[in-house]
Amino acid sequence: MPDVMIRVPDHVRDRLAVLAEARGVSIRSLVQEFAESTLTLQEREDRAERARAYLAEHFGVHVTDEDSDLIQRKIEDAFANRSEAAA
Repeated sequence: MPDVMIRVPDHVRDRLAVLAEARGVSIRSLVQEFAESTLTLQEREDRAERARAYLAEHFGVHVTDEDSDLIQRKIEDAFANRSEAAA
């Protein structure tokens, strides 16, 4: 497997080092984990559609676009509150 060099500012490299150390892995493993586990917008939309179909088929629950928007706002608010509390 060929290596790839990714140029980032020093503060980003330092942050990656801290995160990797906290997990007990190398920066390389950390970046690989991120790349393999982070979904693209299209992948997230596909999963959401499959989840809607599953809920409708197995539970008779029909999630509307409005329901999805409300849930998304609640998630964003929760993350914002969590970030504010950590600061």
